[in-house]
Amino acid sequence: MRRLDRYVSWQFIRTVLFAIIAFSTIFILVDMIENLDDFIDQNVQPHIIALYYVYFLPRIFSLMVPVAMLLSALFVVGKLSNNNEMTIIKCGGVSLYRFMLPLLGIGLIVSLLMLGFDGWLVPRINAARVNLEREYLKKHRELRARYNLFFQESDNRILTLEYFDEETMTARRVKLQRFDAQDPTVMLSRLDAKRMEWKPSSETWVMYEGMRREFNPDTTLSVQEREAVTGFDSLALGPMLVTPTIILRMQQKPEEMELEAFRDYIERQRLAGSDVARLLVDYHGKIAFPFASLIVVFFGVPFASVKRRSGLAVQFGISIFLLFIYMVSQKLSQIFGYNGNIHPLLAAWFPNLLFFIAGSIIMFRVQK
Repeated sequence: MRRLDRYVSWQFIRTVLFAIIAFSTIFILVDMIENLDDFIDQNVQPHIIALYYVYFLPRIFSLMVPVAMLLSALFVVGKLSNNNEMTIIKCGGVSLYRFMLPLLGIGLIVSLLMLGFDGWLVPRINAARVNLEREYLKKHRELRARYNLFFQESDNRILTLEYFDEETMTARRVKLQRFDAQDPTVMLSRLDAKRMEWKPSSETWVMYEGMRREFNPDTTLSVQEREAVTGFDSLALGPMLVTPTIILRMQQKPEEMELEAFRDYIERQRLAGSDVARLLVDYHGKIAFPFASLIVVFFGVPFASVKRRSGLAVQFGISIFLLFIYMVSQKLSQIFGYNGNIHPLLAAWFPNLLFFIAGSIIMFRVQK
């Protein structure tokens, strides 16, 4: 059995590696052709282009791994079936369950590794790639300046920035509103400033050229008596939850955030009263997608164990068709999840669940 496990595992791993290298090479060549005009127009040096694709490679790798796993499962097991090796293996007393065990083990290990890879490493490398695009290809230049930003600074404070510059860590036309913790419809104070600057040495915000307005909630007083207005040239705000790092993090795309940062971002958006259904779908999707490597192996092995009168081209065509079904189901479930028609967790895991059910049905029907 150990010899059989080593033989099958080696055939499977070798095919996976070959498929990843082949698909990644094709992906890079297509992208390079698409961006060739930009590289030439911006006079980008060859070593920068090479560095750009080094940063791009992990993202391609994470997308290609489930594709390679499914293709390898169908190809390796299908080849064994067409060569009657599966029949010999079963006649030797090895059930399909036992035959699948090493392949499922590889699928589980790959899924766990990809969970950490996609959840923590890829977002960091994506950020480096975006910086290269911004510096050398003049893309994402708008990310340096951000407009009309709203933050739930605490349970009863809302910070509004009409404009924020990443390079100078300066905000303009700033408003900080504080509400009654017992009645959030009652405003207790408000700070308005033309400019607000982050001081790294003290890790605090300083407002400039502003006005402080204090509101007395006593409704028995006149309107003029209930409001006290004072001006200031500069005002240090003290410790605040919102920092330049938080501002930049909350403007990132989901694929640029690590799992913990993404979860914190969703919680902040929820506290601010935003609809977080779309974000939750993306968050659960970052966890569900790595496990596609295990699910497609569970589906592909019993599917390919049945001997068919088909060649390599047909096997490859079947693989592409199944991948197309997976991608379509993923996009459809995302749309339903974004619209709130189904729970975000179900929307993220639906493609895996679909292939798991299909694999279980096939497993039940094929000869063991």
